[in-house]
Amino acid sequence: MGWTFLPQQPIYKQIVDHILTDIVSGHYSSGERLPSVRDLSVTAAVNPNTMQRALAELESMGLIITQRNSGKSVTENEEAIKMARDTKAMEVAKQFIKSMEALGYSKKEAQEFLAAEDVKGE
Repeated sequence: MGWTFLPQQPIYKQIVDHILTDIVSGHYSSGERLPSVRDLSVTAAVNPNTMQRALAELESMGLIITQRNSGKSVTENEEAIKMARDTKAMEVAKQFIKSMEALGYSKKEAQEFLAAEDVKGE
């Protein structure tokens, strides 16, 4: 079964986000070889050209590297991975605040809500 894509954003960008999350969360380790474009395309149920475009984007971000005759691997540059993780975390935090504000919470109330013991450790 393929990955689930939303209609609001181009598929290749959603693939970038999916693989980026896999990298920063440790699903793909630093230096680990990625599945082939064809295998990733089958897994995601997308055209190989779409997958290649997403991987090219990740390469331009410095998160993956192409090694001649070896395919694509996750970078061993831990600083690049950390920066991508921090950037992704900031996006998630901003989206959380935005969603809470849509519910009528102030920024401070949203932060307090997040810090509450009930929210932790689910």
